[in-house]
Amino acid sequence: MITGAIFDVDGTLLDSMSIWDTIGEDYLRSIGYQPRENLNEVFKDMSLAQAARYYQTEYGVTLSIEEIMDGVNSLLERFYREQAQLKPGAGEFVRELSRRGVKLCIATATDRYLVEAALARCGVLPYFGRIFTCTEAGHGKDEPDIFEAALRFLGTERSKTVVFEDALYAVQTAKKSGFRVAAVYDIHEKKQAEVRRLADLYLENFERLSGPVFADHFL
Repeated sequence: MITGAIFDVDGTLLDSMSIWDTIGEDYLRSIGYQPRENLNEVFKDMSLAQAARYYQTEYGVTLSIEEIMDGVNSLLERFYREQAQLKPGAGEFVRELSRRGVKLCIATATDRYLVEAALARCGVLPYFGRIFTCTEAGHGKDEPDIFEAALRFLGTERSKTVVFEDALYAVQTAKKSGFRVAAVYDIHEKKQAEVRRLADLYLENFERLSGPVFADHFL
């Protein structure tokens, strides 16, 4: 039986990846720079702090890391506060895990206050004991630091802790660190065959995780 669960947010709990499709380009244009092609593809595996450093080194943006992050977040804030929605069935699944005594926390590349605003509005924030961010961990999910910090907080056995992720690179990191991984389908991850191959459980959506399906994989 699982005793702990670590959830990604964007593309996993929230149907929110669309905002990231153009945010990198939108921010650069807002401060007077012309983005090059495929900028958002470059950013997809980066934390916000890593992206801010990229603006400095590759575009010569003279603002500080903190100023760049604040500028990007101002564009994101309205979306998370007012628009972002849970994926179908995600709220019910989180509540079911909590009801069964599973300890829950968040591991996300998105800044804490944005995640808190969206999850609070969607009614699931109280179910998570803590939110861990890549910025606070000092590394993106290409490194295991954030998952290890989450595991220490939960105090659960690694073998009984499931990481819920949608992105291939994060699935790879969690698997290499010895976690069980439940991969959640999101249209923005193009390498679904590889995600499916690596994951212990592949979820097309949360709505099917009920009754016997839940018991077979999590009890």
